[in-house]
Amino acid sequence: MSVDLRGALRRRKPDKRSARLVPRPRHELADWAAYGESAPVALVLDTGVYIHSAAGRMPKALQQLIERALLFHCVVALAELSVGIAAADPRRPNWAALRDHYAELFAQIPDTRLLTPDAQTFADAGLVAGTLARLQGYQSHQRTACLADALIFLTAARAGLPVLTANREDFDLIQQLAPEGRFLAYERD
Repeated sequence: MSVDLRGALRRRKPDKRSARLVPRPRHELADWAAYGESAPVALVLDTGVYIHSAAGRMPKALQQLIERALLFHCVVALAELSVGIAAADPRRPNWAALRDHYAELFAQIPDTRLLTPDAQTFADAGLVAGTLARLQGYQSHQRTACLADALIFLTAARAGLPVLTANREDFDLIQQLAPEGRFLAYERD
């Protein structure tokens, strides 16, 4: 498979953007709570959803939505979780429980629910993350986090699914550059 960088540049138009992006007001963005019982039945989870759920910091109604939804998992989010596990101090008393929790979670994910970005998605995500880095003045660590978020967002968009995230502002900025994707935001408890 070849990567069409020229096509991605035409779609994303990074050269046409010079002004800093401004996050949109919350009432203009899709919030999971506004859907009620008609919430999407299929979702891609952002990395924070796994963490907030494991820590018990999810609103109860949102946890119930997650439990009844058809969940898809982006390998980028799973990689971010893996980084967190390996970066945690294994001498801490809760490290084994952390490791075991995520090992069990990973083991339960069927291959048919794994979403993997293809080469074109990586190129598009790179353009989105690079544009945001330039416009927003991101530091090195922010560029890396933005690339991961853009990969999750565009991988979900390619599958026609919304991303569930607590990262409202960053996903809003990504969506402003990649309007084909959708996300639902929540506030953690």
